Amino acid sequence: MAVVEGPLSKWTNVMKGWQYRWFVLDEAAGLLSYFTSKEKMMRGTRRGCVRLVGAVIGIDDEDDSTFTITVDQKTFHFQARDAEEREKWVNALEITIMRHSTSSKRVEPRGTVTAADFDRKLTETDSYLQIMLEQVQALETRIEACEDLAAKEKYNVIKVTAEAMIEAIKHSIVMLQISKESLNGPVMNGSVHEAILTSGADFNHFGGTGEIPGKSRRPTELRVPDVVMVTPPFLDTPASVDVKRGTKMTQRSTDGDPSTSVSPVSPRVPETSYSSSEEEDFFDAEEFKNAPHSPLRQHGSALENPVKSKEEEETEASPEGSEGICQQVITAEDDYYDELYDEQDKEDLGSLEKHGSIIAHLLSQVRIGMDLTKVVLPTFILERRSLLEMYADFFAHPDLFVRIVDMKTPQDRMIQLVRWYLSAFHAARNSDIAKKAYNPILGETFVCHWKIPGMDDSGEKAVDGPCEEATRENLSFVAEQVSHHPPISAFYAEHQTKRITLDGYIWTKSKFLGLSIGVHMIGQGVVSVIDHDEEYVITFPNGYGRSILTTPWVEMGGKVSMSCAKTGYNATVTFHTKPFYGGKKHRVTSEIFAPNEKKPIVTIDGEWNGVMYAKYATGMNEVFVDTKKMPVVKKLVKPREKQAEFESRRLWQEVTHNLKINEVDKATDHKQRLEQRQREEARDRKERGVAWETKNFHEVGEHWVYDRPLQKRLRNPSPVSSGSHTPSS
Repeated sequence: MAVVEGPLSKWTNVMKGWQYRWFVLDEAAGLLSYFTSKEKMMRGTRRGCVRLVGAVIGIDDEDDSTFTITVDQKTFHFQARDAEEREKWVNALEITIMRHSTSSKRVEPRGTVTAADFDRKLTETDSYLQIMLEQVQALETRIEACEDLAAKEKYNVIKVTAEAMIEAIKHSIVMLQISKESLNGPVMNGSVHEAILTSGADFNHFGGTGEIPGKSRRPTELRVPDVVMVTPPFLDTPASVDVKRGTKMTQRSTDGDPSTSVSPVSPRVPETSYSSSEEEDFFDAEEFKNAPHSPLRQHGSALENPVKSKEEEETEASPEGSEGICQQVITAEDDYYDELYDEQDKEDLGSLEKHGSIIAHLLSQVRIGMDLTKVVLPTFILERRSLLEMYADFFAHPDLFVRIVDMKTPQDRMIQLVRWYLSAFHAARNSDIAKKAYNPILGETFVCHWKIPGMDDSGEKAVDGPCEEATRENLSFVAEQVSHHPPISAFYAEHQTKRITLDGYIWTKSKFLGLSIGVHMIGQGVVSVIDHDEEYVITFPNGYGRSILTTPWVEMGGKVSMSCAKTGYNATVTFHTKPFYGGKKHRVTSEIFAPNEKKPIVTIDGEWNGVMYAKYATGMNEVFVDTKKMPVVKKLVKPREKQAEFESRRLWQEVTHNLKINEVDKATDHKQRLEQRQREEARDRKERGVAWETKNFHEVGEHWVYDRPLQKRLRNPSPVSSGSHTPSS
């Protein structure tokens, strides 16, 4: 197995900065060693090492040069020169971790495996690889010849998936070759060798006391005056001595006092990662200080489940950010209470270590940067509602949204738009604990409306609106899953009296980041203030599920924009991901600009699920948004028995019911039935040559828009004014 070496920077907590070091990845030993310089590496003066058995690699989607290794209850932070160099290291580390984590698992013997068996599998896998390569080449030819942009985009999605499969097949071939070589004996540097002894290496971590070097005693040194074979000094491979030739090993203490001759020893991989200087303690202790459990240990036959103290249990019961505050909710007098959906899902996931075998199996299917669109996630991590319903929570404060119309100037309208936008994300998360909403089924819809606090309601029904139960003074909402591959959700909201609408869509693209899962929300929304003929284009941040091996939590990340082409006012909002050392969770900043101005007229700073403060260019300061004190307005949804078959709450009711009573297997069964029906319907449409027809939205270029927006209906009013158009369900 090859050795990878080169310069990297590592983070040091004591110095609070990056330090240059020379790193050597020994794939045979499963160790990442580091030295103060390349010259010190040649002399074998190692500063420390990271043990890779059971380790997990993580990358930051917001930074293309850093990566982490989590193992032995520590998270180590590294920085490469650029994205290309990081990719090289991450790929090599993944292969090493996979090899050693797989080989450390205990497997019941199932008969003798011969080299011929591996040859057959290698031939078979290589055939699959050739088929995939040919298919991708044919697909590239079709993409180049395709003139339809929409079809071209769909082909590209297929191509990306196929390329991921090719990488998986290549990885399988590598693993098969490694396993085949291991039949013949110890594998080192890609070939089989007799056991040898490394000369001049620093074996200070092989102390017989089991103590961690550098803690209670100084390291010792092994010197071998005469060795048959010599390997590079950084390899910690099993060693032996040819006793027949009379080779002696002398162990000396660092004080210079010689010890007695010792019998030949067999150096081994250290039981834990270490640094030879306490001041080089560069792992992220903060990552685990508040964690109720250690990370998942994939190399163990069972997962440890330590007894928690009372303080730890209280910490778990009140995750950071929730602060024990119960969000005030405003409900309407005629509200219908749905016991399945209106009762908040307060059950925390806790540590995922109790689901260790499931999570380990899931991680074995994915690689860093892999698209998770088609990866089936376990049912127990699901939140009890559809993603379409979660999008409705953008309007948890509908009064802030419709108040945009009341502002007298373009500047005030932009400021109010930003105020509503910054209030739109906290309601979707009842706590810091990360759960995943149901992936909507193709054709699924969700319809609801809100009564605006403080606004008189005439009771007059909204004509041709998206919600037949809503009045003209209500904010109506409809969402539909318009595409399955890629997964695209379209949504529309309107207030007829205020004459304001939002027309938007989001394409979710998930990516595996090692210790995190990133969800890119690709798409946009258009807020139309009809009486002023203004359109504000807004984009959406990325979402991240962090610490997926312990207690998952959610944060937002990325820079979004808001702009009005007519007035020239624009704004940026940056959702800051938590730095690995220090810093706060959920931080958000924003700047609002007047037309053609480079200095902001308003700057905003705070937490998107807490309090945000505004500072104006005039010198005025104020609390801009306080999500802790602002009551959430409860959305009104008609009873499930009155909903159409494909409306979200009725569609998922069996899954939701079984999750609520903790019948996870039954919930999984009902979820699989829905997904299987979707696959069968897609297969049937393909055989009949019939395209899927959406119900309430259509595609315009690369965007999805509502079929009958309020602007269009005002220009072309319905001939039957007393009737109402109900969105298809």
